[in-house]
Amino acid sequence: MENSGLYVGLDIGTTSIKVIIAEYVKGQLNVIGSGNTRSAGLNRGVVVDIDQVVGAIKDAVKQAEDKAGIDIHDVIVGLPANMLQIEKCRGMISLGNEHVKSKEINDDDVRRVTEAALIQNLPPERDVIDIAPDEFIVDDFEGIRDPRGMVGVRMEMKGVMYTGPKTILHNTKKCVERAGLRIKEVVVAPIAIAQLALDEGEKDFGAIVIDLGGGQTTAAVVHDHKLKYTYVDQEGGDFVTRDISVVLNTSVENAETLKRTYGMALARNASAEETFPVQVVGQQEPRMIHEEFLAEIIQARLEQIFNKIAKALEDVKALQLPGGIVLTGGLADLPGIAELAEEFFDANVRIFRSNEMGLRIPSYTQVLGLISCVASQNEIELVVKHTIDKKLGTTNVVSGVSQSDYIKDTNHDRDNTSADYVEENEINYNKSDQENGPGVFNRMKDFITGFFE
Repeated sequence: MENSGLYVGLDIGTTSIKVIIAEYVKGQLNVIGSGNTRSAGLNRGVVVDIDQVVGAIKDAVKQAEDKAGIDIHDVIVGLPANMLQIEKCRGMISLGNEHVKSKEINDDDVRRVTEAALIQNLPPERDVIDIAPDEFIVDDFEGIRDPRGMVGVRMEMKGVMYTGPKTILHNTKKCVERAGLRIKEVVVAPIAIAQLALDEGEKDFGAIVIDLGGGQTTAAVVHDHKLKYTYVDQEGGDFVTRDISVVLNTSVENAETLKRTYGMALARNASAEETFPVQVVGQQEPRMIHEEFLAEIIQARLEQIFNKIAKALEDVKALQLPGGIVLTGGLADLPGIAELAEEFFDANVRIFRSNEMGLRIPSYTQVLGLISCVASQNEIELVVKHTIDKKLGTTNVVSGVSQSDYIKDTNHDRDNTSADYVEENEINYNKSDQENGPGVFNRMKDFITGFFE
């Protein structure tokens, strides 16, 4: 099912906040407005200053509104995978009553069985974010995808439940509300990214998505069209920038510019002859640095990140998945990063970039994925999601989304791992001085590791 209409995605990231207004028609996204502003008040994907986050959201929203010529009121929001837990859930209900033993199943029955599945012994600090139905069972008939219209005495639903810390949910909701917006739907970020970045075969047979964000790096394992496992490493593009800043003794702002302008993920691909000027703190004259030296700094941090991810993925045998690895996120734009990852993980690696004009950089994958994820929900998923969103206090997208559902007239004034679920039968597939000589790369890695850990 494809719910054509207008959608607004909001990606609250550590380094930037992005807003996309898009039309979704026949499986195609048509972006009509976008906003992108530097984040404030976030640390490693988590809100630490609500006021600063609210200000950044308003800036990004204003940019998107100006480009689209419309006002935004309702948004789809992504939640980071921090402390996400994935577990199986199960609900069962009786369909009949004292007068009639069996009845025809309708939407209300699907809602009731979803509510039954929500009855879990969750710790008080956690809440349900989403449930992905695996199958419905009607009177012992298994493997049913849509039970509506069938007749039975009892119905059961088996699925996958995603839970997260109430603090993250509450703070995200508070930031959005104080920015003058309403949350239309909450989506787990890795689910949104996988929806857009993976093809049908990869979702079915299994693949790994690595989101190389600014504040953290998230690895997500998808198999049988379900998110089965996540791992969050609290290192990202900002750490690469800080490494450059510390080693080259330059400001963080200059380091970020150097990373984007001259940075490469593989030192051997960088030039040992080409140089560029670096403004050093405390010195009037810039210092000339070789491209290869900058690449060594970057590669050292990337290998440290990949090493942690590899260990986590090996523990759940995810590196055996036939779909390989898909890289996305801002750091995935570094030249040579796919080649480095391919050598490091010994797997097929590709970088996902959207086909949207002006948004063909990996950092926009999540916000576009939020829209794609919601717009492509089938009717059963919509009913289940609506039941959960009532619990969270959000208003869910329903079929037949229209422009007025998301947008109002312009003249109107705007008031760390998830290993619990992983089962063996589920994922079991048969120079501070450049002239220091050859040992500088290894010593640089040791220095960076010791400095930030």
